[in-house]
Amino acid sequence: MNLEDGKSLVKLARSCLFFNKFNIPNIIEKRGVFVTIHTVDGNLRGCIGFIETKLPLNKAVIEAARYAAFSDPRFRPVHEKELDEILFEISILTKPKLIKVKSYEEYLKKIKIGRDGLIAQADKYKGLLLPQVASENKFSIQEFLNQTCLKAGLLPETWQQKSCKIYSFQTQIFKEKEPNGEIIEKKCK
Repeated sequence: MNLEDGKSLVKLARSCLFFNKFNIPNIIEKRGVFVTIHTVDGNLRGCIGFIETKLPLNKAVIEAARYAAFSDPRFRPVHEKELDEILFEISILTKPKLIKVKSYEEYLKKIKIGRDGLIAQADKYKGLLLPQVASENKFSIQEFLNQTCLKAGLLPETWQQKSCKIYSFQTQIFKEKEPNGEIIEKKCK
């Protein structure tokens, strides 16, 4: 995805919350997407998205933005008066791929912090952490695996069991540098 498309999607996420008229870019590729909202001082304000979707990307961004702003159970709903105090970030996902291992130790060699996001799945439990979560929190690979399992509602070390499947994916991230300001492509480290 090019920077102009990324900018259009970030603007869409911001404008679809409180305004009746907004431009919907013609970006109809079907990809997983997460919308993350931060306060200007860096605190998480909402983050929801879809691993995979049948919706075109433009409509998936609208859905994810509205869920992140109004339905993330960790936070009170965003109010219109906050728009000048929050930043929008869009993470566009590649298709998740099962990481095949013979023993759990192999995960430590196959996962790269800053490149990979993770999904942990065991039984009916499933949880996801975006690549930037590991980078921003300076997780080791083992901590990243533990935290992904916790996000799924599992015990931290569940990734070491054969019944747990670990998937990886990558993201392309576009974000505002300031509220309603310049939009850049963000690189994870």
